[in-house]
Amino acid sequence: MFEAVTSQIRSFFPNRDFIPLHEPKFIGREKEYLAATIDSTFVSSVGKFVDRFEEMMRDYTGTGHAVATVNGTAALHAALVVAGVTAGDEVITQPLTFVATANAISYCGAQPVFLDVDCDTMGLSPDALRAFLEEHTEQSGNSCRNKTTGRRIRACVPMHTFGHPCRIEEIADLCRTHNLFLIEDAAESLGSTRVGKQTGTFGTLGVYSFNGNKTITCGGGGAIVTNDKTLAAHAKHLTTTAKKPHPYLYEHDEVGFNYRMPNLNAALACAQLENLDRFLADKRELAELYRNFFSTQPAIDFVAEPEGTRANHWLNTILLTDRPTRDLFLAETNEAGIQTRPAWTLLNRLKIYGHCRTDGLVNATWLAERIVNIPSSVRL
Repeated sequence: MFEAVTSQIRSFFPNRDFIPLHEPKFIGREKEYLAATIDSTFVSSVGKFVDRFEEMMRDYTGTGHAVATVNGTAALHAALVVAGVTAGDEVITQPLTFVATANAISYCGAQPVFLDVDCDTMGLSPDALRAFLEEHTEQSGNSCRNKTTGRRIRACVPMHTFGHPCRIEEIADLCRTHNLFLIEDAAESLGSTRVGKQTGTFGTLGVYSFNGNKTITCGGGGAIVTNDKTLAAHAKHLTTTAKKPHPYLYEHDEVGFNYRMPNLNAALACAQLENLDRFLADKRELAELYRNFFSTQPAIDFVAEPEGTRANHWLNTILLTDRPTRDLFLAETNEAGIQTRPAWTLLNRLKIYGHCRTDGLVNATWLAERIVNIPSSVRL
């Protein structure tokens, strides 16, 4: 049924028996930097490449500070902690996201609240956020409280799904009005912009992931960015086991985390970041090829970047007409050696988060039954 699709995808990735969903490309100075790290003997969380990577992330995102972490989940957990999220709090997020978003909230002893997404961005809907805040919350001093549970709602964590920026400036306005700490989960969207501004920089804190399947990777890695000097210093302190500076004594003044990025990973990250713009240009070209092809295919819609945004096209996405058609597409393409996948199971449908508050999630449910991610690797 989908022979034309499989044939077209194979033409975009010629001479491949198996076409993965997203594989890394190492075309720069990765081996050189890794060798330099090994020669230096600084292969753990102290080394020049960790410092260099933080400088490069500051420069690329245009923020004042960056803190390198061992992975994106660690970055999000640390960001929530420095934002003051504590046990018993609630944190608003979306159900259409990787489980790490909710897990990081749970690590703090807080409860996720899952609100609906927009169909065009697939990210947290400011309309859903506004409706929930107006109906279910009240201001108590400088904090926002859930009128039903009585709990403080400390933060909001929208995620830029598959690299498409959500309507983050509207979300930021709502967070300011309702005294919510905005932490952007930009794990998938490094290089994406909305109204000309990098995702991850609209909130007080932004977090990124450099897992093996991301646009750039260092095997495992993450980063926190912020313009707040105090929060950045606290994040670096916490992610380095909260050890007080001293030439030889080991004293710790908080319960910290061993979350710093190793120098080996940072060496890879620096080399990858040097080629990010080249990767983004190549991925944009592929997205345009897909968009043109799927415009001729009935009953398949290609998810294009909404007006005012520029996506990194981390994972190109199509929408099928219904779940049975989606499942047939997944079966045929994977059997043909073309890796495709559906969206994640909505987090409120997981047993571990089934008790969490939602707003009905009409759009998220509709999307989850139709989304398919298709091969999106850099082809250089």
